This record gives sequence, C-alpha cells and structure tokens, in this order.
Amino acid sequence: VQLQASGGGSVQAGGSLRVSCAASGGTFSSYHMGWFRQAPGKEREFVAAVTWSGGSTYYADSVKGRFTISRDNAKNTVYLQMNSLKPEDTAVYYCAAVKWPKSPLGSWGQGTLVTVSS
Repeated sequence: VQLQASGGGSVQAGGSLRVSCAASGGTFSSYHMGWFRQAPGKEREFVAAVTWSGGSTYYADSVKGRFTISRDNAKNTVYLQMNSLKPEDTAVYYCAAVKWPKSPLGSWGQGTLVTVSS
C-alpha cells in the first residue's frame, strides 16, 4: 500500500487542523491504520490508530481528548482531526498501517508538516 499524507500547514496555538492520508495500491480496508509524527531532532512517535472497520480507536496520552482519528474506506483515506493544538504538536505527520494498536507496518510514505506557533 502506498500512502500520501496531506493537509498540513501553519496554525496558531489553540487552533485546529485536519490532515488526511490517501492509500493506493492495496486493500486499504483490510488494515488497521495509524498516525505517527516526528518533531525536529526527535524520534518518530505514535499518535493515534483506528481499526480496519473504524470501530475502535487508540490514542497517545499526549493527544487524547484533542485529536480524533477516523477513516473512510470508500475513499481509501484516513484522517486526523487536531484541535486545541499546542506548539509541541509541531512535527511531520505520517500515516502507516499498524499491527494493533501502534506497531507500524511496511514502509513510510510522504508526511505532511504541521507547525503550531505560540
């Protein structure tokens, strides 16, 4: 499965942003999907995951209550709605198939940069 994230941008602290990840070349609806992020100078970290059906979700403590992951299997797309953004959310965001709940599978696609200013 090839993955392409989009929708990143610059936003002020407290603002909202939705990023998307489109999949192609595979059976998207068969995979649990997750979002990860990598801030400058830091290792990539898990953010959120959703089961193949969309029925269950799992979040890192740092984003719980602020971020919402969802998917549309008809559009082969997974979303991450980010509210109440903080400067520490600044990172490149990537999506990936996951072994439930947060072990990434396969190769990384292109990420999308989210910058939150104070």
